[in-house]
Amino acid sequence: MSWRRRRVRDNGVVARSHFTLDLAAVRHNARTLRGALGGTELWAVVKADGYGHGAADVAGAALAEGATALCVATAGEAAALRPAFPHTRLIVLGPWDGDDVRTARALALELVVVDGQVPDDVRVHLKLDTGMGRWGLSELPAPGRTVVGLMSHFASSDSDPGFTRLQTARFLEATAPYAHLTRHLANSAGALRYPEARLDAARCGIALYGISPFGGDPADDGLRPALRWESEVAQVRLLAPGDSTGYGRRFVATRPTWVALVPVGYADGFRRDLSGTEVLVQGSRRRIVGTVSMDVIAVELDDAVPVGTPVTLVGDGATIEEHARVAGTIGYEIACGLVSRPPRATREVVGG
Repeated sequence: MSWRRRRVRDNGVVARSHFTLDLAAVRHNARTLRGALGGTELWAVVKADGYGHGAADVAGAALAEGATALCVATAGEAAALRPAFPHTRLIVLGPWDGDDVRTARALALELVVVDGQVPDDVRVHLKLDTGMGRWGLSELPAPGRTVVGLMSHFASSDSDPGFTRLQTARFLEATAPYAHLTRHLANSAGALRYPEARLDAARCGIALYGISPFGGDPADDGLRPALRWESEVAQVRLLAPGDSTGYGRRFVATRPTWVALVPVGYADGFRRDLSGTEVLVQGSRRRIVGTVSMDVIAVELDDAVPVGTPVTLVGDGATIEEHARVAGTIGYEIACGLVSRPPRATREVVGG
């Protein structure tokens, strides 16, 4: 029995697809990162709902494997996590306003200072711009009493070793007088490739989810993908030569061709520019053909398959990294765009 029919029978939910988060994989990735970091603290980045994986679930798994802080983008994201993690350090990486300061005071959050304004009675981190050219101070002021950390952000640690080392040197020089404070610079790529950037703590996101920060095979760095996405064949059609499938007739059959229609599309996070990528139909790699629609994709087959045949969109070798290469983007964007919430999808957590 397929996952979809089982869930319809059990609880009445009619879903288009199903997501599985493997917490054992998250824990493995946290251990891998901690092994690479040595004595450096691992701070788990769980912004954007844990890069689409589920922030609270990932946070719990990472903390169980020794992560010592959680990093998010907004005070609102931190506030959502605080009830589940009442004693954990929560660091807000993004910009803030007066309401956020009040939230930080009430919930014991830590804020990042990027423009020289340092709030009272809130633990803060001063962020120095060493080459990212976004949020950050152009010069590092003498840290006041509420400053607990100094930080910067890599611009190209996944692709440009020379500039990454330049940023590291700039940061080390600027923060040398204040080495008694926690200094944190490395992201996932930095943690895995640049020992000199590991310092006191490393803010690791993408690798925690088993997605390569370098766009390659995550296994190259000992990482395991944590997310699985499945659907099933809803209809099978035989196209005669000259027949097409989908908007714009972007795929026209040149020979008799079986296609499977799968009820996911760009409304579910399977992007329109993923035409041409491969998914697994009952374990066999098959190509997406034609235009990805809002609610359906067409998969080229060698022969007819039964309705209800399982389709793996992510997992078992159908990787987020491969999809990203086809779309001309990065794994971060693919993962963050997936819609894993009802009523379009069901979600379960395993391996805890």
